[in-house]
Amino acid sequence: MELKSACRMLLFPIQMFYHIVRAGLLSLLPSSKKDLSKEVVLITGGGRGIGRHLAKEFAKQGAKKVILWGRTEKCLKETAEEISLSGSECCYFVCDVANREEVYKQAKVVREKVGDVTILVNNAAVVHGKSLMDSDDDALLKTQHINTLGQFWTTKAFLPRMLELQHGHVVCLNSILSQSPIPGAIDYCTSKASSLAFMESLTLGLLYCPGVSCTTVLPFHTNTEMFRGMRVRFPQLFPPLKPEIVAQKTVDAVRTDKAFLYLPWTMHALVILKR
Repeated sequence: MELKSACRMLLFPIQMFYHIVRAGLLSLLPSSKKDLSKEVVLITGGGRGIGRHLAKEFAKQGAKKVILWGRTEKCLKETAEEISLSGSECCYFVCDVANREEVYKQAKVVREKVGDVTILVNNAAVVHGKSLMDSDDDALLKTQHINTLGQFWTTKAFLPRMLELQHGHVVCLNSILSQSPIPGAIDYCTSKASSLAFMESLTLGLLYCPGVSCTTVLPFHTNTEMFRGMRVRFPQLFPPLKPEIVAQKTVDAVRTDKAFLYLPWTMHALVILKR
């Protein structure tokens, strides 16, 4: 037993070196993009902001069906109508991802009325932008329930069928603040850090599940209604991202099975500098 353990220890650095070299070489090669024409995409928080642009981008790149989830029917309806006018099939369901029972109930309705979801995009999020002492307890709980626990319920609702089909993709719209928190948004930073841990664990757990992949997107400050009024240091050096660019890069990452996407790429340096 000791000899076996010693052999494993000796092999570990060799295996690690092999995988680093392999990953480096693969990153230099052009990636083929998978076809979306048979994919049924469900986007939480799909009525506005990045979610709305994601819906339009998935439709534009050929998704078979796009399903929108959200809490505000007016926004969902407007987005669904806009996408339908472009010639793509799109429908919506009012669903609060913070409500576990509602998620499971609406997931069943989606399967009965639309079919199996093959790409789940966990995009729904809220931010209150206050310090801990200035934050209302209910508001703090709401952020955690929507930004973090909501992913648990949606993934539990749709992942089992993806595993059965050996075909599927789980996407998370996270934030660079999950790795580089800022003051004044303690609820959001905490929820996104938890969300990142969830996705890292899920991604590792699905490594040996054929046909099922994960993508976690970590964008910098994006110019959406949710972050309106947010001030950034050195805006010339780090200008806010356009939501349509985030959507385009996200769909491209899904099509190339990219596990983690930093936007812009300079955010890699920010994480390294923080460490």
